[in-house]
Amino acid sequence: MDNVAILIPVYNEEKTISKVVKDCLNSLKGISNSYVYVYDNNSNDNTVVLAEEAGAVIRHEYRQGKGNVIRRMFQEIDANCYIMIDGDDTYPVENIPSMVEKVLNQNSDMVVGDRLSSSYFEENKRFGHGFGNKLVRKSINVFFKNDIRDIMTGYRAFSYRFVKTYPVLSKGFEIETEMSILAIENNMQVDNEIITYRDRPEGSESKLDTFSDGFKVLTTIFKLFKNYHPFKLFSIIAAILIAISIISFIPSVWLPYLNTGIVEKIPTLIVDGFLLLTGILLISCGLILDSIVQKEKREFEFRLQNVIFQKLNILNSKKYKE
Repeated sequence: MDNVAILIPVYNEEKTISKVVKDCLNSLKGISNSYVYVYDNNSNDNTVVLAEEAGAVIRHEYRQGKGNVIRRMFQEIDANCYIMIDGDDTYPVENIPSMVEKVLNQNSDMVVGDRLSSSYFEENKRFGHGFGNKLVRKSINVFFKNDIRDIMTGYRAFSYRFVKTYPVLSKGFEIETEMSILAIENNMQVDNEIITYRDRPEGSESKLDTFSDGFKVLTTIFKLFKNYHPFKLFSIIAAILIAISIISFIPSVWLPYLNTGIVEKIPTLIVDGFLLLTGILLISCGLILDSIVQKEKREFEFRLQNVIFQKLNILNSKKYKE
């Protein structure tokens, strides 16, 4: 098991990868049994050659998408602390020792490299990216009540137990949103590390599409809100339907009936009845799904214990071989 593993997912980063790998290796000086892993995602330039020459361990993921790469990295690497950083040289490696310290000695499960509290909006020249980051951060803070200040940052540190219990479901750039919400909902310790962001160097292009990937991220937020808070979501929808039913029923059906003793608008009565029943059914579904979510959270705690036991076995096996 590695002490610290720096994981760099890359796709066509030949202009910056050599510098990033060398800087990461320098940041690991004094930390024994630590390595830099570059996971290539079908680059068609010299990224792999330059990364290997700089001293990185090269691995490959042939299914396209950042989520697929992270899934492969988390499955293959065992380490006490993981650092995930992009290969575009926008993140400062000077923060790595501090982030490692939080994971190894302060029990942090995820340390988030917070760009938005420092230089991001001055350095980032893409308006859509800045607006999208603000929108995603606000959405998650409203829906999930948390203190993560930069949801979409690609610079993070993780504990062993987070990595080995995190089910990677997303395939693309929505992966950062997914892992943030999982940590929040499973009561894991998340800390913020303010970093100085610098924009990509000239000739290096972002792989993130502002609109298509942004839409995927917002869709992911809605799906995860439904998965983690089904009763709250279905109750909101039910309340709207029931309110529409009552507002329509009273003036159109109930008051005329009191005056004449005749139901004059039968179709309105039927529609209002269906809206009311749908609202009641949604509340019932929300209660059932909420029970399932609570059960899943209890099972997650058992999985955490199993992962800790697995880590102890790995460490004991290593000592025995030595």
